[in-house]
Amino acid sequence: MAYESSVPYRAGTEGYTSFRIPAVVRARSGAVLAFAEGRVSSAADSGDIDTVLKRSTDAGRTWGPLQVVARNGTGTAGNPAPVVLAGGRVLLWTVHNAADATEDRIRRGAVPPADGRRVWLQHSDDDGATWSPPSELTDQVKRPDWRWYATGPGHALRLRHGPYAGRLLVPANHSTPPGDPADTGTEPRYNGSHTLLSDDGGATWRIGAVDGDTHPTVAPNETTAAELPDGTVYLNTRSQAAAAWHRADTVSTDGGESLRTPFRPQAGLAGPVCQGSVLHLDDHRTLLFSGPAHPDARALMTLRTSRDAGLTWRTVHTTGGLPAGYSDLVRLDRDTVGLLYETGDFSAYSTITFRRIPVEEPA
Repeated sequence: MAYESSVPYRAGTEGYTSFRIPAVVRARSGAVLAFAEGRVSSAADSGDIDTVLKRSTDAGRTWGPLQVVARNGTGTAGNPAPVVLAGGRVLLWTVHNAADATEDRIRRGAVPPADGRRVWLQHSDDDGATWSPPSELTDQVKRPDWRWYATGPGHALRLRHGPYAGRLLVPANHSTPPGDPADTGTEPRYNGSHTLLSDDGGATWRIGAVDGDTHPTVAPNETTAAELPDGTVYLNTRSQAAAAWHRADTVSTDGGESLRTPFRPQAGLAGPVCQGSVLHLDDHRTLLFSGPAHPDARALMTLRTSRDAGLTWRTVHTTGGLPAGYSDLVRLDRDTVGLLYETGDFSAYSTITFRRIPVEEPA
């Protein structure tokens, strides 16, 4: 079967050395909004990094011009986490830090709070064509002792089923100071995952479920979430622990306020340590997961599906054997799913590519 693919972002073009960290949503008008980090001077995770956007009005076949949505001077504005509200407003979370505030330094506590990870929110009321100035919400959503902090990356949720319908949920992660004086704070055990919740359309926010340091085989990190038809929230996380499995999952039955169990290993999603994305197709009662499937390297971008709410998984689509990294999933229409992912011939970070995948295949 032939698949339609396009390349909204290519390294070394449009004023950026590298593009990374994809996130994608479909606006109420049908426009596809593909976000990424535009890294100005290098491919490094810190430095001069903008959050950029390209819009498609033909379901991801072609893309409009690059827009800079969030900028932090010569520092970092990244980790995009967008969500579309019922009325059409698009919210976008990003996280900012100083240019020289590397993740390692932040985790060690070597960065002043003003230069560390700070959390910002902005919105668009015209399907991503223009954006409000960002507002800082760090005090609402980040505990004072947390060091590292990241929203998503990838799309957030507007819950649509059950008693919590209308609630907004953003998967996020953090690190805590070391509990052992012999540790530095960079050890995997200090990773944690949490949710951000809003019940008033994004006007105010609070921290919901928090999980971390629960078992040495799981160290929750970048987390993605999907809502199941009964209102249960399924959460799947990248695990930083030195264990054979690199994914873990759990569920919330109270709209993200708490977790039914701590994150536990999900050995059915074999792959390297890497971010992934989940999406539920309500009309097919199918849960999708995207991520690289090579056991040791970021390569072999694969779509897997579960018919039992994430208990078991099977492979339904592989984009090819090329290097591949981060990804995000979006429902385009009744017949098509979109996959926005990092890939390239010799490096996972050469392009961010968009692939249209027929629903009948993953379903």
